[in-house]
Amino acid sequence: MRLLPVIALSLGIACPAVAGVNEVLDDHILPSLSEFSVKTQALADAADRDCRPSALQPAFHDAFDAWIPVGDLRLGPSETGALSIAFWPDARGFTGRTLSRLIADADLVVESADAYAEVSIAARGLYALEMMLYDPEFSTYEADSYSCALTRAIASDMALQAAGLSEAWLGDFAETLRSAGEEGNATFLDEDEALRAIYTQILSSLEFTTDQRLARPLGTFDRPRPARAEARRSGRSLRNAVMASEAAHALASALAERDLPEANAALQRVHDTAERVSDAAFQDITDPQARLRVEALALAVEDLRRAIESEIGASLGIAPGFNAQDGD
Repeated sequence: MRLLPVIALSLGIACPAVAGVNEVLDDHILPSLSEFSVKTQALADAADRDCRPSALQPAFHDAFDAWIPVGDLRLGPSETGALSIAFWPDARGFTGRTLSRLIADADLVVESADAYAEVSIAARGLYALEMMLYDPEFSTYEADSYSCALTRAIASDMALQAAGLSEAWLGDFAETLRSAGEEGNATFLDEDEALRAIYTQILSSLEFTTDQRLARPLGTFDRPRPARAEARRSGRSLRNAVMASEAAHALASALAERDLPEANAALQRVHDTAERVSDAAFQDITDPQARLRVEALALAVEDLRRAIESEIGASLGIAPGFNAQDGD
């Protein structure tokens, strides 16, 4: 990450970094993680009552909705903790193969929470559960089947992960962000580093939406790849892209602690273009007109990223065109 000097800091002008960080933590990240924990526990409880797909699908969507506001964070405990909650993209089809192997072997790993926490991340989290609930190859099981026990194990494991992730943020990492620049904080050596870290996550999320959630299924004009759409089985592809854009905008607004008119207008364009997308799972993008509508949505998300760059990036001393995925 190549950063320009921060003039305000060099002149000794007070920087509102901690306040912006507090807004992000208290209004968005911490309550969203808590909500995700609540919703995944509700999902696990529902699975205990009735593990069949028709019974669990509403609670699954509630949990997925709760995940999206924090799902793209790869910071602190989420840097590794998010991977086993949201293993996607799965370019090599590990999730289906791993679930198939567990079912074929009737693996007793489903009987122990500690044991299930050690299975491949491909068989854990939201996308594994989506396959069990929506994929015809997996979702026809009965209440007394091994697949039912597997579904319960995935739901229970995810609830434990969600609670652990929320506790890790609330317990240590939130304070690490709040205390940026204080003596003994070796993670963030000054207040502005905490701001920059969150800003990077905002841009990374929007880049992930354009590069993966949208460009991945679009493929090329001659070879679209609708089967690569995120959460296509549950019809969440469009929903996830829009919600992730909303989350990035909310984080940016909290970080800036002021109105962002360019970003507000850009988010409205995301909503407007999303309303014109005809298939929420992007399965119709083999049709040129349907493809154009998804391409327009990708451009709108990119416009949102540029608006955020324009309105708050410069105040952080970060050059226009900064790529959050380039590394240090």
